[in-house]
Amino acid sequence: MTSDGSASSSSSRRGTAGLAPASRLLVVLALIPTALIALPIVYVLMRSWGAGWEGIWNELARPRTAMLLGNTVTLCLSVTVFSGLIGYAAAWFTERTDLPAKWLWRVLCCLPLAMPAFVASFAWKSLGPAFQGMPGAILILTMESFPLIFLPVAASLRGMDPGMEEVSRSLGKGPGATFWRATFPRTLPALGGGALLVAAHMLSEFGALALLRVQTFTTAIFQQYELQFDNSSAAVLSALLMLLCLPVAFGEMWLRRGVRFSKVGRNTARRGSPARLGRATPFVVLGFLLVAIVSLGVPFGRLGYWLVKGVSAGRGLDALGPALFGSLSLALPGTVVTTLIALPLVLLALRSGGFFARFADRLPYVVHGLPGLVVALALVYLSIRLLPAIYQTRAVLFAAYAILFLPLAQSAIRASAELVPREIEEVARTLGRSPLQAFVSVTLPSLAPGLGAALALVALELMRELTATLILAPTGVVTLATEVWLHTNDSAYAAAAPFAALLVLISGVPVYIFTLRTLRPRTLRD
Repeated sequence: MTSDGSASSSSSRRGTAGLAPASRLLVVLALIPTALIALPIVYVLMRSWGAGWEGIWNELARPRTAMLLGNTVTLCLSVTVFSGLIGYAAAWFTERTDLPAKWLWRVLCCLPLAMPAFVASFAWKSLGPAFQGMPGAILILTMESFPLIFLPVAASLRGMDPGMEEVSRSLGKGPGATFWRATFPRTLPALGGGALLVAAHMLSEFGALALLRVQTFTTAIFQQYELQFDNSSAAVLSALLMLLCLPVAFGEMWLRRGVRFSKVGRNTARRGSPARLGRATPFVVLGFLLVAIVSLGVPFGRLGYWLVKGVSAGRGLDALGPALFGSLSLALPGTVVTTLIALPLVLLALRSGGFFARFADRLPYVVHGLPGLVVALALVYLSIRLLPAIYQTRAVLFAAYAILFLPLAQSAIRASAELVPREIEEVARTLGRSPLQAFVSVTLPSLAPGLGAALALVALELMRELTATLILAPTGVVTLATEVWLHTNDSAYAAAAPFAALLVLISGVPVYIFTLRTLRPRTLRD
């Protein structure tokens, strides 16, 4: 079975005979997200060009720009490498060895996803200044990011048929040689995809780095925006950041191309005999305990401490209701808008051929690594000059949400859309139904699982979104995320704790649905 790239090419061949009226409608609908996604790119290039060659060179030649580049690359590479090592090791031990209490360790490796990075940074920062700076940022962000690699690698190992490994062992290869030649290469797509996702998050991270006093391109752009609204210097830095994002975006697409999944068995992968840890078991368990303490124990412990202190003092409780209402009032409609905009992109890519269908499908992934700050600046600039009536309205913020999180919705919808044959709509058409009626009655119900997953995933991210909301939220609207950041930035940890605790609680719901409940049925046999 081929990956989604092969499915797309198959659909492209079906569409070479010409676009049907329904496909032409999809093209029209796909123009909306394509235009939205192009806005940040056009803005960055236009504002950078406005600085002139001399202005661009002066900004590039500044020692501070070199420092920002070094910090950004150091943070991105360090967190990605350490997350890869921890995530891969955790996946291997929980899926391929006789590690005791596997289900418990799987759960503990997933739970860091429930805590936003800036909340974890707030918890660590409250311990003292020792955890501020680059080393502290690498530690904290690694502990919050390694589940992004653990989950896909664990899924890859769990679904991998052991046939090739058995062949390798039968040829006299030892466990080490078998791992490097038969197992590791087949987990590279999962490892690489997770690593690229971590790298993209590090390039766009702002809240955690601002709290930890680490200077990168994102924090510098935000400072430039505060000091001199919408200046060319911030645009040049944004262009540099966009260049750093391109290898990540194209690397993600390259990994998805030509990936094949093969099994020896007919339907499901057989489970091989787990490797025995023997005397190494206590050391492996100790390693899992240390990771759990650093990634969960310290952040949740400090959050609980400040929560008790804040609640006992009554600090921040009066604003808890408005912040929760603000988060829901922005996240829920923004989720619906983002999911609806993503739907025609996915359907067009799967059903139509041609350059535009491929371009519209891939463009959101190119912009995916850009921070919310750059997207927000682009929308501020364009709304003030073209449509001043919508400046600082929810419409602009919803547009930013769609630009930032379209790939999440696309991936979730695509998983269901690829399983729906186009022919079932054609059968409905032969029974006298219009294209819209056929889609609503036949295709849409089949897309329900993917649409539900997209809504849940995007809602989770929008509840935690910080940067674009700080800049674009209508006057007087606050959210749980912005309240945490504002209080923590003033070192008011007790006041920030109730907002952070409620945000973590809300984030834990989809984490439970998408990870814990998924893992539990597979581990009852362990």
